[in-house]
Amino acid sequence: MQTITELAKRTRLLIMDVDGVLTDGRIFITASGEELKAFNTLDGHGLRMLQSTGVQLAIITGRDAPGVAHRARGLGIDHYYAGVHDKRTAFAELLHKTSLAAEDCAYIGDDVIDLPVMSRVGLAVAVPDAPSFVRQHAHFVTGCSGGQGAVRELCELILQAQGNYDRLMAGYLA
Repeated sequence: MQTITELAKRTRLLIMDVDGVLTDGRIFITASGEELKAFNTLDGHGLRMLQSTGVQLAIITGRDAPGVAHRARGLGIDHYYAGVHDKRTAFAELLHKTSLAAEDCAYIGDDVIDLPVMSRVGLAVAVPDAPSFVRQHAHFVTGCSGGQGAVRELCELILQAQGNYDRLMAGYLA
């Protein structure tokens, strides 16, 4: 059985769910029907650092919220799939578009809708507030909750496993 570090070292594509992963899972809806979500800036910077090392980023989400699309564009997310009810289809398309193997992908999710992809990737990650059934099917469970730095934690894990973390941190001290 491979260690988490060995699994993370192979990651070339990080795929994320949104609600409960990039956010805390709460959805605020205004009187006009607009959805509001809060994103963690630490997660955003972690994603930028990961991208700088050549790891591609993707979002596969069941909801289609304009604010999420805006955030994805702002972060330069390579692949964005919204309103997806069967995440396997989007995952298969991602593999085809990127010419990557499933083992080269990491996925972070928080609910049973994420399991069809989590069960296929090389590194399956859950947040601690995911249902126990989901956590049981993850290779790794973050210490931080969704929307509270879970994605940053995963980015740093991948950066460390791939030998890029110390070099990137040294750049901030130069």
